Amino acid sequence: MKEVMLEWRQRLAFNSILLYIGSTIFVCYLSFGVRSNELSPITWNVVFWIIMLFVSINAMAKSFADEQKGRHFYYYTLASPQAVILAKMVYNSLLMIVFSVTALLFYSMVLGNPVEDMTFFFLAILLGATGFSSTLTLISGIAYKAAAGASLMAILSFPVILPMLLMLIRLSKNSIDGLARSVSYDEIVTLMSVNVMLAAVSYVLFPYLWRS
Repeated sequence: MKEVMLEWRQRLAFNSILLYIGSTIFVCYLSFGVRSNELSPITWNVVFWIIMLFVSINAMAKSFADEQKGRHFYYYTLASPQAVILAKMVYNSLLMIVFSVTALLFYSMVLGNPVEDMTFFFLAILLGATGFSSTLTLISGIAYKAAAGASLMAILSFPVILPMLLMLIRLSKNSIDGLARSVSYDEIVTLMSVNVMLAAVSYVLFPYLWRS
């Protein structure tokens, strides 16, 4: 609730991410020559997920960057570290879902929408938003403690984000092609397992980071 109130009060970061989404999609529109029907479904899919990857990195980079040292000690006396990290992961997941759906709507308006199975595509968005948020929230805390910023986030998250990104592209491609849903079960189970594992790792490891 605190994160929601702060975001609503400031709205600077939220509006900047929306501006980033809109400007990036518009640049893609100008670059790919959509009026000449040059954008294939595969390119449409890959570009969408690359946009969402950079959106998530920019959005999650502020998870702990806005926490001043005095406020950090204040939270330390109020809540357990497990509650803090889980609350931030839930909030960031909801925020990324909002950004992803907004980006998809604008992306579809500008570049068209070749998806055959929208239900499965929305499932891919849900899994991607949760996975990106779970990964980058913990890494944002590590970067905050190391005083390294978004550059360290990008380096540390790459080994986890890249396989997740490839699975999301494969899952969403199956929904674009309209394949049988049973074809995508392996990717869904793997992504759900990764999300649960990331949440468990954050729950176990964050208290050590919190006390440092």
